[in-house]
Amino acid sequence: MKDKNGFTLIELMIVVAIIGILAAVAIPKFANLIRKSSEGQVKGNLGAMKSALSIYYADMEGNYPDDIYSLTIGGKYISAISAVKIPDYHPGTTIIRHNWNTNMFGCGGGYMLDTGEGIYWNDRGNCPSGMTPAGQRDRTLGELWIACSHTDTKGTVWTNY
Repeated sequence: MKDKNGFTLIELMIVVAIIGILAAVAIPKFANLIRKSSEGQVKGNLGAMKSALSIYYADMEGNYPDDIYSLTIGGKYISAISAVKIPDYHPGTTIIRHNWNTNMFGCGGGYMLDTGEGIYWNDRGNCPSGMTPAGQRDRTLGELWIACSHTDTKGTVWTNY
């Protein structure tokens, strides 16, 4: 009698079924992790630009820049404006609008544009009463945020960052 080495068909089918179950559980989690990492990148870039604004504010003895792009001059505060790409909603962009140039919508324009662009608040005043869209807070001088009404994986609206 010859010894037969190897796996039976039943054993192979059980292994394939187990691998299939593991893949069915892991693949959705993996896709969610990719989105979370992309969101983390956007939040990190936004945090770096906010830090550069804070350093500029300290260097200029309490004055914010009139134009966010002045932070990149000479690379002292930040070397370049980082791309903002809201996962699943907006393509990447390095455009940062100022509150006074958000098209025809005026003060609340950045909220209504929903373009995924950055908005830099370089005006000393807040929106006139009633101009801030529902659910959004007034902005203050020196704030940088994202014009996107969608939510991240935690359910936070992007305009709140």
